[in-house]
Amino acid sequence: MSVRLTLLVRAYCHLCDDMRMALAEHVPDVAVLEIDVDADAALEARWGAWVPVLLAEGREVCHYRLDTRALDAILARSAGANSL
Repeated sequence: MSVRLTLLVRAYCHLCDDMRMALAEHVPDVAVLEIDVDADAALEARWGAWVPVLLAEGREVCHYRLDTRALDAILARSAGANSL
């Protein structure tokens, strides 16, 4: 899989913890870069109300809760593109 996944989080966020655990269970072998939105004013201004947010290549996959269908579709497209 070559899709770059980023999880936008903040400290003391139970939804962030839930999303993190759901990702670990759903795609255990996939590395996910975590970024604290509160450490970057631009990210906080853009995404602060939506945290946690899962991004794939910088595009929103889902927010608040993991959308496994949306993530699976992105991973499938990436796998298909990599097999060409």
